[in-house]
Amino acid sequence: MPDFLTGPIIAAVIIAVIVIIIVICSYVKAPPDKAYIISGLRRNPKILIGRAGLKMPFFERKDELLIKQISIDIKTDGYVPTADFIGVNIDAVAKVRVMSEGEGVKLAMKNFLNMKEQQIAESLVDSLQGNMREIIGTITLKDLCNDRKKFGDEVQQKAQEDMKRLGIEIISCNVQHVTDEKDLINALGQDNMAKIQKDASIAKAQADRDVAIAQAQAQKEANDAKVAADTEIAVKQNELAIKRAELKTVEDSKQAEADAAYEIQKENQRKTIEVTKTNADIARQEKEVDLKRREAEVKEQALDAEVKKKAEAEKFAKQQAADASLYERQRKAEAEKFELEKQAEARKVQAEADLYAKQQEAEGIRKVGEAEAAAIAAKGLAEAEALEKKAEAMKKYGQAAMMEMIVKALPEMASAIAEPLSTIDKVTIIDSGNGNGETGVSTMGSYVPSVLAKTIESVKEATGIDIREIMKANTYDAKVNKNITVSGLENVQTLNVSTGDIDKTVSGASATPEAPTAPTTEA
Repeated sequence: MPDFLTGPIIAAVIIAVIVIIIVICSYVKAPPDKAYIISGLRRNPKILIGRAGLKMPFFERKDELLIKQISIDIKTDGYVPTADFIGVNIDAVAKVRVMSEGEGVKLAMKNFLNMKEQQIAESLVDSLQGNMREIIGTITLKDLCNDRKKFGDEVQQKAQEDMKRLGIEIISCNVQHVTDEKDLINALGQDNMAKIQKDASIAKAQADRDVAIAQAQAQKEANDAKVAADTEIAVKQNELAIKRAELKTVEDSKQAEADAAYEIQKENQRKTIEVTKTNADIARQEKEVDLKRREAEVKEQALDAEVKKKAEAEKFAKQQAADASLYERQRKAEAEKFELEKQAEARKVQAEADLYAKQQEAEGIRKVGEAEAAAIAAKGLAEAEALEKKAEAMKKYGQAAMMEMIVKALPEMASAIAEPLSTIDKVTIIDSGNGNGETGVSTMGSYVPSVLAKTIESVKEATGIDIREIMKANTYDAKVNKNITVSGLENVQTLNVSTGDIDKTVSGASATPEAPTAPTTEA
């Protein structure tokens, strides 16, 4: 990444980290029973109730305002006279809470900010006690005992005016306990109890009298009802006996008629049975004939059904076999088609892979060709530079450079001369000497030096350079007695050429080639 971009990126990252840290430190979330008051930068503070917000560090502050319901125990702390001048001591409980909307919450912020529940209760209890004392002076003891709810509502209504100025809402006010200075409440209770007992006794006597009268009236009515019932029973029993006699006469007459009708019906029934039996025999015989005819028809139909079913079964079997064969051929054709499609897809994928490989290979060959061309160009350039420097060196050193080339070529000449000898596996020499003390073996050993010496003579004739004279030019006899000089020899040492090297080259030429097997000499 460029250096001119590194600085802005780092600065942006640092700013982002700082912003994230500020947001994390500024995040506040108010619970439902508390109000967070954020003030400092705004003219009107921001109020958070049951939701989250941000508070800028060092520039804004967070204060808490308790808005949950608070119970305040209100006591008169002594006997307070009522409207009928009876001192009473009252214990009540008021449920209040801080207003969370409108102007009420602003008043509450001024009066109860960062206060605990106990502190808020202590700051309100004096005002509530004063309002309760005022209401006690306007109500009688009897009304107070009979309707405590009315007293609590009056205290709540009276105190709400003062509480509203503080940003407080009174939810309820309930009287828990009332006592008086002279124990008149118990006396009123006893008086009421006596009256209740008197009323209860009178009510009981009246109830007993009403019960006795009701019992006598009930007995009289029960007796009258019993006499009337007995009389009615006797009349009904007499009527029942007369009705039974009448019913008996009718029953006997009906019985006689029924007996005669039974005999007549019996004869008619017997005749009917005999006719019915005869008809039944005839019908039975007809049924038997009809049954045999139907059995024959059933057998015929059974035979037809059996033949038809067998034919249909054979037809169905052949049809199923044909359907199975057709289904098998279709499945086989579909399988072959699927296989051919898969093979075609495989060949297509293979062809694409081969094409990609060929393309990659062609690309590789092209790159190799380019590399080889570049290498050949570099090699040609290097060889050209070398030839150019070699030509300059030859031009500079003249005859000495030519002599260096000739001397360097001597080992190669010797190797070329000795190379035919390395291919000879076995040599048979038949020679008894020529009388000069030379044998065939010594003649063959001097073959390479003699050929090399003739080669040096040929170089002298072709170039005019006598290598032997050049090698002898550095000797004492050549310099003092014969006064032989060769131009360019002052640079021979620079070219790493010396007479010793030439002598070594000439003497080692015969030893350079190696034959695989030493020749066998036979005299």
